[in-house]
Amino acid sequence: MKKKPTIAVFGTGGTIAGQGASAAHVAAYTCSVLSIDEIMAAFPHAASRADLRMEQLLQIGSENFRNAHLLMIGKRVSAALADAGVDGAVLVQGTDTIEETAYFLHLTIKSEKPVVVVGSMRPPSAMSSDAALNLYAAVCAAAHPSSRGKGVLVVANDEIHTARDVSKASSFKLEAFHSPYGPLGYIVEGQPRYYRTVARDHTLSSEWSVDRIESLPRVDVIHAYGELDETLVQAVASQARGIVYAGTGNGSIAQRIAAVLAQAARQGVQVARASRTGSGVVIRNGAQPDDECGWLVVDDQSPYKARILLMLALLGGTDDRAALQACFYRY
Repeated sequence: MKKKPTIAVFGTGGTIAGQGASAAHVAAYTCSVLSIDEIMAAFPHAASRADLRMEQLLQIGSENFRNAHLLMIGKRVSAALADAGVDGAVLVQGTDTIEETAYFLHLTIKSEKPVVVVGSMRPPSAMSSDAALNLYAAVCAAAHPSSRGKGVLVVANDEIHTARDVSKASSFKLEAFHSPYGPLGYIVEGQPRYYRTVARDHTLSSEWSVDRIESLPRVDVIHAYGELDETLVQAVASQARGIVYAGTGNGSIAQRIAAVLAQAARQGVQVARASRTGSGVVIRNGAQPDDECGWLVVDDQSPYKARILLMLALLGGTDDRAALQACFYRY
């Protein structure tokens, strides 16, 4: 009889660990009350696909995740994958910042073994909860050899997304996760089917390893809006190593704000232009004079993922803007 693969499963809390007062409470519930052992015991189907090693890392909603949490999670996942007896990993967390956690792991985990990040939009106690099927699908993806070498994946609603592209696009719908270029594939009757691959570097081809990172530089995100005050931008710039500015349209910046960000760049703050629109490419020297102002552009990255990438790019202490810009075209 063929031995089942062994999958390390890490619990951190979130909706998938939540409980509502009744089955009718699909959006109002208490978050992060179930342990990973309780969750997996309630949904035994996943254990039919792999031998599961459970570990509770955190018991909080992912909106509480800070850089220190990302580093801790990354180091524990990395250590598990270094075990020759482990074939892959599943990280179970809240969906609010799932795209940020997944992208951080995508850039810093040095393994070709599958890593799948999963959550749910409805708690296990709710009618038509997606928790059981999402967990089952995540284990199926992590346990299958075709998932190796694809970087970190996010599985939800029968879809398999690359961590680089995926974002949460709804506050309550089950089909909340979208990628601008579509999912990599689907889970069909417990089997992953892949239809495209990831073009940008990740995991083994990335220059960063979570095992060698002890802290991350401060990078903040500032969103454009009509009455954004220059003093707010100045206050952020005085504390940050980098700023991702989520501008309007193609990363446009109001004149009064542009003057502040140009001054920040002259003082050594790395400023990257992004778009608040949710999709599309920010073109260098298009809407704004990036060369003149000393700014970066994020290519097609969301502001939140651009923040993750810029933090990592700044780890070496470089102020070489050409090298920093190259990171946004490489990853």
